[in-house]
Amino acid sequence: MEKQKINIAIVGLGFGAEFIPIYQRHPNANMYAICQRDPEKMNSIGDAFGIEKRYSDYDELLKDPDVDAVHINTPIQNHAEQSIKALRAGKHVACTVPMATTVEECRQIVEAVHETGLTYMMMETVIYSREFLFVKELYENGELGKIQFLRASHQQEMAGWPGYWEGLPPMHYATHCVGPVLAIAKADAEYVSCFGSGRIDEPLIEKYGSPFAVESCHIKFKDSDLAAEVTRSLFNTARQYRESFDVYGSKKTFEWTLVEHEDSVIHNGEVPEKVKIPDYAHLLPEEIQSFTTGGVYDADSNQHLSFIQGSGHGGSHPHLVNEFLNALVNKRAPFPDAKQSANITCVGILAHESAMDGGKKIALPAFTFS
Repeated sequence: MEKQKINIAIVGLGFGAEFIPIYQRHPNANMYAICQRDPEKMNSIGDAFGIEKRYSDYDELLKDPDVDAVHINTPIQNHAEQSIKALRAGKHVACTVPMATTVEECRQIVEAVHETGLTYMMMETVIYSREFLFVKELYENGELGKIQFLRASHQQEMAGWPGYWEGLPPMHYATHCVGPVLAIAKADAEYVSCFGSGRIDEPLIEKYGSPFAVESCHIKFKDSDLAAEVTRSLFNTARQYRESFDVYGSKKTFEWTLVEHEDSVIHNGEVPEKVKIPDYAHLLPEEIQSFTTGGVYDADSNQHLSFIQGSGHGGSHPHLVNEFLNALVNKRAPFPDAKQSANITCVGILAHESAMDGGKKIALPAFTFS
């Protein structure tokens, strides 16, 4: 792609509306089109942000030759089909998590990227959060020493979310805790073993046949002496919302706060010290730096539940947009690219399979290795 302005189409305008003003201000983007099945909602948002190109039919959007890339923010069961359609239609793809709901769908996306030469990026928020960028900086500066172990959790109460979430296996939506442990180590997952614990309400079990209140998975890293543990819960488990990761190093250890909005902790040897996490807006173009601390969902009347529970996703949204656009303009792979996204996503899919089989060890498929 020779031009420096990328024509972006955002698909899905619930959570997806958060990204519209970021693309509008980014120096390498033209916020070209929106797509939403509900015409009333589509027109309301289109009018609010001054976007002329509007589609209520995704297939019609993909026929538009002026669309360079789509940013998909639709329900999770649509991600794979819409990503594959877009790639086959000649469009680059950014897609909210997870990449897909089956290993086979992940394989098809990786194959489509390979065959078309186009770009795919899973927009995993935690690996661009200020907390992750802070720990990444510590690690790359040598302050943590050798990483010895990683742990992450994503605990959430999904009551009141749209119907397709009801009874969802916890590990099927695990990228927020799998992503950071793999990303900080710059590693692929080689195999997993996962146990389920507890039991959710019987009516919730029926949709997916998943009984567990909590799933806890061990991940063995490929070509590494490292392992990680990740824990996920969605229903019937009393816990404040928490997306977290801990990194245990030979020199220093970082532990996420136990209570939202309190300080995280750095352990220097056996001495703990509370730490204020800085913002990392300085890594971004000046035009979008303000979006690390504010966005569409600031007003109480305009808040999306994902954004509320995720505490603004750690200021990650402009970093995600910037990474995707920079990859396109500079003709390089984004992080995470298709294979890395598949590895992160398949950990969760196969972890649930392992839990249903009593903790059986299951290897990640070779197509997910970067």
